[in-house]
Amino acid sequence: MIAAGVAAAALICIDPGHGTPPAIGAQTEPIGPGSSERKIKDGGGAHGEAAVALAISKRMRGLLLARGYRVAMTRTGPTIHLGDGDGNVARAKFCNRRHAALMVRIHADGSPDRSLHGISTLVPAWHKGWTDDIYTPSLRAGRDVQKAVVASTGALDRGIVRRSDLTGFNWANVPTILVETGFLSNASDWKLLHTPSYQQRVARGLSAGVAAFVKP
Repeated sequence: MIAAGVAAAALICIDPGHGTPPAIGAQTEPIGPGSSERKIKDGGGAHGEAAVALAISKRMRGLLLARGYRVAMTRTGPTIHLGDGDGNVARAKFCNRRHAALMVRIHADGSPDRSLHGISTLVPAWHKGWTDDIYTPSLRAGRDVQKAVVASTGALDRGIVRRSDLTGFNWANVPTILVETGFLSNASDWKLLHTPSYQQRVARGLSAGVAAFVKP
């Protein structure tokens, strides 16, 4: 119980990408509230992405707790079990219900072009009725986190990318970003993303970026 006059610490919601059971991942869900357009719940991601995202997320959680934040994670094991469909809508609603100060979605990229490498941060594109209320703080959070992760890792800065087609953005009622921590299709990034010391550097950057956006 929180004493009268004492504010609760800011809660950061961490969403390690993928990890959806295959039978659920093949299903679809509305891309946004009231939309007739539907999108697959989980395309599976790049090879090995779910495990890398979880490893970084757990390190990030430890660093945020040490800074004084409260932390909730959509999954802490290899698969996600949120109920409510277990898709990206469920992930967004999980963070919405907790009134998160920020939802940070952790992913790793993949491409047929194996030369591509580096880090980017995705933010919601402005869409009236879906993201207009979270667009500005999400963009600010994205810039803070992208800058901090690039500084911590020395990775190529691929910048901020606005996305209108991500279900997890369009259903969010709290500021939300998605960090592509590297390219698992690139040999160098793959090796780094599977190295504990580099995972820790990514996590340090993520936690520093969160701290720049919202104080604990």
